[in-house]
Amino acid sequence: MVGLGDINSGSNSSSKAKDKKKKKKKRGGSKRKMTAEQTLAFKSVTEWVYLGRQNSSSTASLSSWVVDDFGVQKSLGRGMEKVVFELHSHSKHSDGFLSPSKLVERAHGNGVKVLALTDHDTMSGIPEAIEAARRFGIKIIPGVEISTIFSPRNSEMEEPVHILAYYSSCGPKRYEELENLLANIRDGRYLRAKDMVLKLNKLKLPLKWEHVTKIAGKGVAPGRLHVARAMVEAGYVENLKQAFARYLYDGGPAYSTGSEPLAEEAVQLVCETGGLAVLAHPWALKNSIPIIRRLKDAGLHGMEVYRSDGRLAAYSDLADTYDLLKLGGSDYHGRGGHGESEPGSVNLPVLVLHDFLKVARPIWCSSIKDILDNYAEEPSDSNLARIARFGRMGSFKGSSPFGCGKELIDRCLSSWLTSEERQNAEFEAIRLKLSHIEINLGGGQVPIESK
Repeated sequence: MVGLGDINSGSNSSSKAKDKKKKKKKRGGSKRKMTAEQTLAFKSVTEWVYLGRQNSSSTASLSSWVVDDFGVQKSLGRGMEKVVFELHSHSKHSDGFLSPSKLVERAHGNGVKVLALTDHDTMSGIPEAIEAARRFGIKIIPGVEISTIFSPRNSEMEEPVHILAYYSSCGPKRYEELENLLANIRDGRYLRAKDMVLKLNKLKLPLKWEHVTKIAGKGVAPGRLHVARAMVEAGYVENLKQAFARYLYDGGPAYSTGSEPLAEEAVQLVCETGGLAVLAHPWALKNSIPIIRRLKDAGLHGMEVYRSDGRLAAYSDLADTYDLLKLGGSDYHGRGGHGESEPGSVNLPVLVLHDFLKVARPIWCSSIKDILDNYAEEPSDSNLARIARFGRMGSFKGSSPFGCGKELIDRCLSSWLTSEERQNAEFEAIRLKLSHIEINLGGGQVPIESK
């Protein structure tokens, strides 16, 4: 499925016992002190990760940190925490097997410090993930994986494309526009899954629609994975891999399309709503080069290049060609078994993390400013709910039932924006407007919509 080139830092097909040491070295087994550039990058990344809370072990002893041959951070000494980013994960709110809370707990167990929950076509799991993350000291990046279609003039080249979107602590600006797009996709997923079941029935596999929806769960739009799981449980195939290989692969006998938007339109909307747009698993595409070229013109910021088995050299070169960020994540679903990568298993180099935040943070800062300015101009409950949906509002439990908007916003943003970012002239003007606004917290939490 790789399609272009080999894995640059993955395992090679040599004799196992003989080349064990070579493999270790090729994977970056040797250690060396960080360069000056890496040290500054690491300091910048960790300062953002630990904003709003005390942390001494990660930045105080930078001289003790080392990196491997590929620039991936390693530590020397006990009590020193690696800063691990997981930028691609799924929960039960789409086709994952774990609840957002259990996913956060799993990520914490693997040492993850920053987790992007990127469910398919929904952000409904974000509030639960944020609440769980407070218990484990994890920072949540609100995200979503958008199902789209690449549709060139030659219809034979049409294929599905997935776009990862990463947002700030206040979520997307113009949230309704994004949610309308996602809702249309989810509605299409119901029709698509029903069509798959009908096609399977015509192939003499009497799968029940009720079986698929039961597996998906209440309020979750069924996807191919839910259909595949139902097929396994009904005994029509031995495992998920067989379900896809025989029936559900792109263009397969039971495959069906939904109502996905054009990939370029989705990328443009992500950019317009204050997000970072990244192409997911480009190695799964049949025509990756024309797709990447077209999406770059639409505003694409980056593409996945790193996996748990290393960096894909060909796609890294493509990212360089089109001046795109090189990112990656485990794409964890919680299926279990030996074939699935764990959250936090993708080793992103220090400079890659720094480049990601260097591009993302100004976008997020501008988006947060627009969202807060909109609330300051129109301090309605609905506008507050948009902030509360993705903010760390759980920290207000047990506090005074009334607070001014300035205090509320400062406490929400202290873990996302630096004091320097929050104290610029534009934020000061917003803070002044908010200082006259009182918010009734109802003695607890500001209501958060879950769907």
